Amino acid sequence: MGGPPFESIYRHGFVRIAVCIPPVRLGSPATNAAATIRMAGRADEAHAAVVAFPELGLSGYSNEDLFHQDALLDATVDAVGRVMEASRALSPLLIVGAPLIVEQKLFNCAVAIHRGAVLGVTPKTYLPNYREFYERRQFTPGTHALTREVTLLGATIPFGNDILYHVGSMRECVVHVEICEDVWVPVPPSSSAALAGATVLVNLSASNITIGKADYRRMLCASQSGRCVAAYVYAAAGSGESTTDLAWDGHGMVYENGQLLAETERFAPDEQMIVADVDLHRLVQERVRMTSFNDAVLEMRPRMPTWRHVRVPFDVPESRVPLRRRIERFPYVPSDPGARDERCRETYNIQVQALASRLSSTGISRAVIGVSGGLDSAQAVIVTVRAMDRLGLPRHNVLGFSMPGFATTDHTRNNALALMEALEITVGEIDIRPSCLQMLRDLGHPYANGEPVYDLTFENVQAGERTSHLFRLANQHQAMVVGTSDLSELALGWCTYGVGDQMSHYSVNASIPKSLIKYLLAWVIRNREFNDTATRIIQSIVDMEISPELVPGEERAARPSQLSEQVIGPFELQDFFLYYVSRFGHRPGRVVFLAEHAWRDRHAGVWPDEILPDKRSEYDRATIKRWLAVFLKRFFELSQFKRSALPNAPKVGSGGSLSPRSDWRAPSDGHADAWLEELERDVPG
Repeated sequence: MGGPPFESIYRHGFVRIAVCIPPVRLGSPATNAAATIRMAGRADEAHAAVVAFPELGLSGYSNEDLFHQDALLDATVDAVGRVMEASRALSPLLIVGAPLIVEQKLFNCAVAIHRGAVLGVTPKTYLPNYREFYERRQFTPGTHALTREVTLLGATIPFGNDILYHVGSMRECVVHVEICEDVWVPVPPSSSAALAGATVLVNLSASNITIGKADYRRMLCASQSGRCVAAYVYAAAGSGESTTDLAWDGHGMVYENGQLLAETERFAPDEQMIVADVDLHRLVQERVRMTSFNDAVLEMRPRMPTWRHVRVPFDVPESRVPLRRRIERFPYVPSDPGARDERCRETYNIQVQALASRLSSTGISRAVIGVSGGLDSAQAVIVTVRAMDRLGLPRHNVLGFSMPGFATTDHTRNNALALMEALEITVGEIDIRPSCLQMLRDLGHPYANGEPVYDLTFENVQAGERTSHLFRLANQHQAMVVGTSDLSELALGWCTYGVGDQMSHYSVNASIPKSLIKYLLAWVIRNREFNDTATRIIQSIVDMEISPELVPGEERAARPSQLSEQVIGPFELQDFFLYYVSRFGHRPGRVVFLAEHAWRDRHAGVWPDEILPDKRSEYDRATIKRWLAVFLKRFFELSQFKRSALPNAPKVGSGGSLSPRSDWRAPSDGHADAWLEELERDVPG
């Protein structure tokens, strides 16, 4: 595959955006041009493709009536020319602010410059003329222009707010420009631009600072980027603007679909530059999936301008351009403690409300649940207990059963029994080995004759017996079987179909990945949701290695002989794959690129507090590629038939459901060829 190397962001659908806020010298456009050129050079060295500067940055915003002085206006045009000439040696698209006279009117403009040419000029559409703003005293709104072209520095170029800049060979990088107040109105020009295909919305701003205004700006930019499913790039004036009546903080931001990627230091005395790597592919994927976005295109079409498309011949760097963006190791688990605490609380509330509602609507007041002493059943029984509390029903209406089989360890069995006792539910135990042996005899299985044959039949007989008992217990007690399987197991098919742990009357964990369940239980421990005994047992469960406990090991062993992660890979890595494949449809090479960035160095980045340093993992590209191949094969080819017949379960996260009635519909007889072939072809190493 040609183009940039695998390690470059430009290979994987990212684009680097820079926001530059140089100090301004009022009355000296030449000085401002020099500062702009210097910072543009820095952005070029950083391999940025698009660079935004503040509103009227070449002249300064706070000139007031000096904007009617020919000397200042002429000097500003000269400054545009200097930036244009300097851009011949620079790669990025530069967007600078300047006052320009067109049709005997003065417009507040954003000028797009690239490789020695002015490509387009966008006038400010909405001029504030309230409180401290008097822009109509000097300027004319862009809507008053009659022409759609302007002659500047000897060239005729597009003029208007209907220009879309297509940057280089990156077909997903389409830039639109608006100015300051344009984003403060109910329907900004950038809204229409986004519907027309713009993915990078640039705002050149001045925006003086008052108490609380910075937070309002953040809200505006986050909201506009979210509504438009786009990047929103904001560059506000800083040091050097007049403080006769106002103050300036040099606020620069880059948001992507509501998420802050980068922000300047406000009130900095020196020049500020931030860069952010915008995920264009992710934005386009979101738009493709969001059918209402395209419905809005149809609705707005009669009121949209006739868009003009300008090509920007940006040369994608051929060198390595490493990603400058934090990729969470645990995309389902926020690394910020406050956000993680809120995520856990919200998850529990969703699970509990959903189960309580199902019990109430069916008129069923009891629940049957198999408690193994593992993570999933611990989470499910806690949710079930809380649902009974919510409904005002006694906890002994939860009928918990330990069902030891041929490979159940004393440790997990004891944890299961102790947890049920501590939660004050009805405790039951059924040894499934006799019934399993009978079935194995009926099948003529070698194990029934004493041979140590531990094949798939041997495993599934145990899983099936457990589920069969639970359903018959539910019949006997007029109860509902609460399922325990989690999202990670369903994605990988790491569950037994039909009469097995894939099936239940209602599945509370089906939208929750294994990596999040650990933190949900840790949240219960940290917040002491239950008594000390229950808390101690839950901690023991969290500390235990993950195993289905279906294959016997040494008798009385302290740990299971069958470890899930040795077969299907680390759940923390498989959850990472699941998030980016199911939620965003990323191709295998891109998933490897992101996973390598997140997981290659355990000493880098932010870890959740609960993971101690000696428990922190790292994975090289070969390991990531190996386990991704396992994921792709199991997810796309081997296990969809199990997901096509899932019981009801509440959707918890935005990318957290594989139910055919919710987020994921796929053929049960599909194949993984396209994904595996691309993984092998496009990922070196």
